[in-house]
Amino acid sequence: MGGTVKKHTSNAKGILVIAFLVFAVIVGALVFRKYDTATRAVEPAPKTEPAVAVVVTLFFAAQDGEGLVREGREVEIGEIGETGETVEEKIESVVDELISGPLGSLAPTLPPNARVLGVRLNGEVAQIDFGRELSEGLPSGSSAEMTAVYSVVDTVAANFPQIKAVQFLIEGAPVAELKGHLDLSQPLAPDFTLEKKEPAPAPAVP
Repeated sequence: MGGTVKKHTSNAKGILVIAFLVFAVIVGALVFRKYDTATRAVEPAPKTEPAVAVVVTLFFAAQDGEGLVREGREVEIGEIGETGETVEEKIESVVDELISGPLGSLAPTLPPNARVLGVRLNGEVAQIDFGRELSEGLPSGSSAEMTAVYSVVDTVAANFPQIKAVQFLIEGAPVAELKGHLDLSQPLAPDFTLEKKEPAPAPAVP
């Protein structure tokens, strides 16, 4: 009987010792974790360059459909750099503004649902990848195709002088034409002769 009591007492002491050790390990781990978190250097968040407002030149169609007319627009574009926009992203932003249409009385040149899938620079050539909405949404006729294509080419060249030509892609593949009227098999240089000069306002009569 006495041996049994001693055995139970020893077992109880053993359980208490094990429980104490487990408790000590848990408390020690929590203390270490708290100390490690408190002393660990907090890495600063990457610096982001603020967007800057710049005035870009967009080419839209004249009201009578004859030629292109410039429209200036202020847009916010991030600075070029490690944390800013690349040239390709800037070109995409400007073409997106062209797709959004004119703010004044000019006529749009691109379908409102057109999408820029990406821009890639190949030397002095900007390869602009559009979705199929561009070719599917353009109205038939050589004038509509000419206006749409050169509104893009002239807009890119006017805002990015380092770009000497633009190549059109549709969903990643080069295209020979959009509506069968203009050869797009090679990159196109800007043609500012298509720009229609708006007549100067008549002098006020005293």
